[in-house]
Amino acid sequence: MKELYLQKLKEEFVPALGCTEPVAVAYAAAKAREILNQSPDRIEFHVSGNIFKNGMGVGIPGSGMVGLTIAGALGALGGNPMAGLEVLDGISPDIVELAQTFVNQGKVQVDVKYGVAKLYIECICFKGENSGRVIIQDRHTNILLAERNGFVIYQNTSKSATDAVLNMKDWSFRSIYEFINTVDIADIAFIEKGVKLNKSIAEEGLKGNYGLQVGKSMMINIRKGILKEDLMNRSIMLTAAASDARMAGSAMPVMSNCGSGNQGISVTLPVVVAAEEFKVSNETLLRALALALLVTIYMKSFVGQLSALCGVLLSTAGAGCGITYIMGGDFKQMGMTLQNMTGGVTGMICDGAKYGCSHKIAASVSAAIQSSLLAMNHNCLNGMNGIIDDDVEATIRNIGRLANEGMEVTDEVILKTMLEKMKKVS
Repeated sequence: MKELYLQKLKEEFVPALGCTEPVAVAYAAAKAREILNQSPDRIEFHVSGNIFKNGMGVGIPGSGMVGLTIAGALGALGGNPMAGLEVLDGISPDIVELAQTFVNQGKVQVDVKYGVAKLYIECICFKGENSGRVIIQDRHTNILLAERNGFVIYQNTSKSATDAVLNMKDWSFRSIYEFINTVDIADIAFIEKGVKLNKSIAEEGLKGNYGLQVGKSMMINIRKGILKEDLMNRSIMLTAAASDARMAGSAMPVMSNCGSGNQGISVTLPVVVAAEEFKVSNETLLRALALALLVTIYMKSFVGQLSALCGVLLSTAGAGCGITYIMGGDFKQMGMTLQNMTGGVTGMICDGAKYGCSHKIAASVSAAIQSSLLAMNHNCLNGMNGIIDDDVEATIRNIGRLANEGMEVTDEVILKTMLEKMKKVS
């Protein structure tokens, strides 16, 4: 299992510039332009409802605009098709201006395609009679099909989403705990890069006036003496500030987890703050972060890449376990932490990526720390409480069932509400 856990950590904990759904749209566009082999004169996108809602209200790095149209235009006109989720890194002001003109002239069209995977992006770049077409499915950079002028030049026949779950069939909460206690610390030293990236964007969020300014508002109130800079408030402040900056279109990269920058931010920063608060060694911090990341990845395998269930529940549940580890908690107390989290913010909806995500993150980080503190006192919600099971493995599966079975209609209602709102605006 050691090699599998390390491989998964390296696959999921990766840099991303901008919100990952619009960035995936930009990546598809850059790939479609590469296939077309010339700059397009118009672009079409057909995306799943979940991609649409996660791109509707989020800032796109360097553009001063929000939405999938500008993300797609930037990707098609100047994105680096070799850079994955950092496709928009280094976009010049000239390309930004050209992309803005493209959007304003109606040369970028985006519509919702029904009956497809939750993560689905189809991009077609046109130049006269020529076209380049790319389909991404299941994962943000997983190209399923590539065509030029209707002729297939690449097709991926593997079922990536199904394969990913099968590859994780031997995972368990217990084996993750055993792994993080026995892994050679040098093997997980790469996690430090994520700490640096996510701390940097948190600091940027505190300096600038980004989005809802949840983190910066907390800093101001700490300076006023209204709040104290303790474990709880510092964790919320830094994590929310990082999300504020990211959701408002900061051009700084973050270390994402499970295809989400907000999940990467919220699984790492509360653990880092706890490590600083309790003055533990760097080795303890790295083991705690590996635990937090793997617990999140494990839970995410039952929920799926995109869902009506806010993914920050999963990342902060992982963070809570990491905090418990830092405070000296044992395996049983890790499970208690996760049980307590399940009884708290489970059911928080994902209604798209937007400025308000930092507000949700603040609530989830607070719940994670409270859950950890309860567990350290051996206080735990038991199987008589809602979807919680006395077996932590069953609890994790119940969350997945809630997301996939219970919130299907919720997803439809959220998308319908957002589309109706767009019609009123237009």
